[in-house]
Amino acid sequence: MLYQAYQSQSDLMSPLRLLAQSSSANLWFSKTEGNFLRKLSASMEVFSRLRLTHSRPAYGITSVKVGEHELVVTEDKVLDLPFGTLLRFKKESPADLPFQPPVLLVAPLSGHFATLLRETVRTLLQDHDVYITDWHNARDVSLKHGPFALDDYIDHMIRFTEAIGPGTHVVAVCQPCVAALAATAIMAEDDNPAQPRSLTLMAGPVDCRVNPTGVNTLATSKPIEWFEKNLISHVPMPHAGYMRRVYPGFVQLSAFLSMNLDRHKQSFKDLYQHLVDGDLEKANVIRVFYDEYLAVNDLPAEFYLETVEKVFQTYDLPLGKLAYRGRVVNPAAIRRTALMTVEGERDDICSVGQTVAAQDLCSSIRPYMKTHHVQTGVGHYGVFSGRKWNQQIYPRVREMIHASMG
Repeated sequence: MLYQAYQSQSDLMSPLRLLAQSSSANLWFSKTEGNFLRKLSASMEVFSRLRLTHSRPAYGITSVKVGEHELVVTEDKVLDLPFGTLLRFKKESPADLPFQPPVLLVAPLSGHFATLLRETVRTLLQDHDVYITDWHNARDVSLKHGPFALDDYIDHMIRFTEAIGPGTHVVAVCQPCVAALAATAIMAEDDNPAQPRSLTLMAGPVDCRVNPTGVNTLATSKPIEWFEKNLISHVPMPHAGYMRRVYPGFVQLSAFLSMNLDRHKQSFKDLYQHLVDGDLEKANVIRVFYDEYLAVNDLPAEFYLETVEKVFQTYDLPLGKLAYRGRVVNPAAIRRTALMTVEGERDDICSVGQTVAAQDLCSSIRPYMKTHHVQTGVGHYGVFSGRKWNQQIYPRVREMIHASMG
């Protein structure tokens, strides 16, 4: 009922927002800063942007500078599955371009799309052949493709790594650190020739018993039955995933918005004022941010509930209880994969200590193949985006990857 109510409201408001968008453009005239028409145009644009979208935004990465070369970048679908695509950012290859190791960037399957990591991709592209797990919106996946649980996520990790081939370096950001570690352990135990050459875990909830955050406390405040009863909905018509059980992206986004409501209100006030004043550069910064932030992705219910229960409530991985297709996941089986863990000093989503726990779990990796870095002065998102990611964290990740190439 919740999803149907949301969809009905969205359908009713859509014509009004389209009208406002068109009217805003028609009322925009140059050299009218501060007058009534400009204020009306700005108001119309702000109203038209107070909406959620359900399609993945474009990555928008068309070129990257490598050394002295400005190389064209194209997107190549290497493996296209119902719930996700292995997407490669393929660079043109001049004759003098040195070998660049392949990197699989594992994006969270969360209320936002993998495009949230576009700046991470852009930075990695300078020195690596980059692939990403481009997860699909569950509301667009037909029921005929079956459920998608944590085991299926690990399956995708293994299949994607095999598709890239031996010598792949895996970089997992936030939520998928548990699945990435589990997939690497399974591949190591099976002596899979495509097991990762290195594994970098960034701000991930490997052991949520350590320094619990507000997110961890929320997850343990209710039984898993409460989450299933109150947060899971069926996809309404007319979407391809009609009747699929999902954790709706708009529910997660509503929670995020409520946590910082005053800041978001101020951002839209600033957008209005920048438009009135004709400061389009500043206005565009806000536009770009909210185009991404308000693009929401529904999660398959099975995956969401298993993640909440096994990662945040019962701590299956650090307690040695996490199972994959009936097999207990054994991180100690990992021997030939170099390991790096990265944490942010001010991370209030995945606190210091939760990710580095992987170092103890991977007890068979030799000490010289292990690296840990705590970045001062950054929160959760600063671990994989922004100035300190580019200038301080990325050089360490690059050094570890290139040192583990053998």
